[in-house]
Amino acid sequence: MKNDKNTKNEFLFGKRNYSIMLIGLAVIALGFILMAGGGSDDPKVFNPDIYSWRRIRLAPTLVLIGFGIEIYAILANPKK
Repeated sequence: MKNDKNTKNEFLFGKRNYSIMLIGLAVIALGFILMAGGGSDDPKVFNPDIYSWRRIRLAPTLVLIGFGIEIYAILANPKK
């Protein structure tokens, strides 16, 4: 029987990994914030601002870059 009282609790990732994860989450949040809005108060009125470059190109690109940063943070070696 193993003695579990002497085991040391360690985090799965290092400090560097967690800081990279926070940066990735911030980039994802920024992408979703940029994607929001553009609607109209009156449903009978069309607002062409919903198809702006910011909502169609920039925001989804930022979200994908943020997910890439998250994957890198998970796969990065915590010992370095």
